[in-house]
Amino acid sequence: MFSNYGKVTKFEDLPIQAPLQYQPQQPGIESIMIPRPISENINHIGTGKLQGKVAIITVGDSGIGRAIVYLFAKEGADIVVVYLNEHGDAAETKARVEQIGRRCLTIAGDIGYEDFCREAVGRAISEFGRIDILINNAAEQHVQSSIEHITAEQLERTFRTNFFSFVYFAKAVVPYLRPGSTIINTSSVTSMVGFEQLIDYSATKGAVSAFTRSLALSLLKRGIRVNAVAPGRTWTPLIPASLPPEMYMTFGSDNPIARPCQTFELAPAYLYLASDDSSYAVGITLHVNGGEYLAF
Repeated sequence: MFSNYGKVTKFEDLPIQAPLQYQPQQPGIESIMIPRPISENINHIGTGKLQGKVAIITVGDSGIGRAIVYLFAKEGADIVVVYLNEHGDAAETKARVEQIGRRCLTIAGDIGYEDFCREAVGRAISEFGRIDILINNAAEQHVQSSIEHITAEQLERTFRTNFFSFVYFAKAVVPYLRPGSTIINTSSVTSMVGFEQLIDYSATKGAVSAFTRSLALSLLKRGIRVNAVAPGRTWTPLIPASLPPEMYMTFGSDNPIARPCQTFELAPAYLYLASDDSSYAVGITLHVNGGEYLAF
């Protein structure tokens, strides 16, 4: 029913608990995850909702970003994948996009710095001549048992990745956007319910939500729509790369839906907000969380 880059996987085939595994660093490497996320619904047939458009997707090499890349490519978009240094994952994602029949530019670098974000946008324009969609999707998180353990360096690094990059990329792409273009930011369920061991991460996602609403008001007069998606607990490389085993091995099992989200389940929310289907949606946040609010 669903594809994991050519390998058919069913929900019932996935283990109830993820096994012990190792990730060298954040944001993690998808190719060594056990099990790998389900990135693509192979039964989806595109209808041209994004035909001829160009989308920049940060951390598009893996996780949620990869699922968005695959779905957008099926709907006719050419893709710019921005990532840190997971070159193998990026190459796999690019190969799949080209197999689908679309073009894909991969750009590696640290999105926490404005010069790189501006450079990435410039390379996208040089390659494709236009930008229609920006997906701000990057995130990192660091578990701490107390606010006393959050160093100034960790706080700044988390905000650089999770929030500053969103501002930097929006600032860089806006001059190239035209009426009908869209910006979609990835927020999180933590922006609403919090998470006691991810205080700074949750704060960045709250900032993303406020940024989305304010930027939406600012750009609406130019015909550019800004919205957000707030995922619940989703099985991505970031999870085993950032959480201790006692947290990631049972990740999402206490949700009302009793499992974590698979990345392909989130991608349609981004497609809705990127396409003309959502022409009246401005400044909203779509919550895709398996009923997690109901648990509070």
